Amino acid sequence: MAIQKRSALWLILGLQAFGATTAQAQTTFEKLKNLVAPKTDMVAKEAFGAAKQPANLQARVIGFYARGCLAGAQALPVSGETWQVMRLSRNRNWGHPNLIEFLERFAKQVPKVSNWNGIMVGDLAQPRGGPMLTGHASHQIGLDADIWLTPMPKRLLSREEREEMSAVTMLREDKKDIDPKVWTTGHTQVIKAAAKAPEVERIFVNAGIKKALCREAGPSDRSWLAKVRPYWGHHYHFHVRLRCPADSPGCEGQKPVAEGEGCADSDFAFWMKDSVLNPKPAPPGTPPAKPKPPMMVSQLPAECRQVVVAP
Repeated sequence: MAIQKRSALWLILGLQAFGATTAQAQTTFEKLKNLVAPKTDMVAKEAFGAAKQPANLQARVIGFYARGCLAGAQALPVSGETWQVMRLSRNRNWGHPNLIEFLERFAKQVPKVSNWNGIMVGDLAQPRGGPMLTGHASHQIGLDADIWLTPMPKRLLSREEREEMSAVTMLREDKKDIDPKVWTTGHTQVIKAAAKAPEVERIFVNAGIKKALCREAGPSDRSWLAKVRPYWGHHYHFHVRLRCPADSPGCEGQKPVAEGEGCADSDFAFWMKDSVLNPKPAPPGTPPAKPKPPMMVSQLPAECRQVVVAP
């Protein structure tokens, strides 16, 4: 009962912060408090999306990047000398302590290796990780971070500016390579610095950006390119993913990246197909695809049930 009362407080306050009425918050809490019983269930993104604060538990990662949760999360301060967190209303500046330490250290390194003043940081994770109400499939265990490909300005952005400022695509119109009007050698230097960090497991960028990195990396010191993987989207930001931390035996790591730089023509063949770059819309009258059923709390690792109901 004590757990339920404390959970009620953080849940109702959290939902109200996102515009829910007290009645709506209490209705969601009625679902959430039943999760204490092992045979009950709830849509995971609703349960974890309601949390405004982290679980008061020892910091640890539970599960896989796209199916898990986070206990004892730490918040990245919204502003530092060399970083600024964007989209503050999302409350997604939480991560495992390893991620927060990496970002603060990396942000300080950026002006030393490039002509950037610092970095603008996008989504990390929710206060307790888990599936998000909107957006990412991953970012669930506090080891993922999106870093804008727009350098941080010299001045401190207002909260309103952090909500409304648009990120800039780095791709030219045909999407097959970078746009030299916006891409600079500084971008290569920043991504290289992130990839060379030993705790970084891999980095996701658009294939057009990976092509530019391969071209600009130079003849030596190219081993870091193996960590940089082409992926859908990722032309406004790059996505850093850390390895499982030593304090989290329940963390499920990813398969190691493939050997080689990933710079051969064959590595880009799929991504440069017109059907991938410019997919055709469905013919008129085609019924919309049936959405996948939402992930339930029961589909996450068992420990995540305790994380979401913890005070």
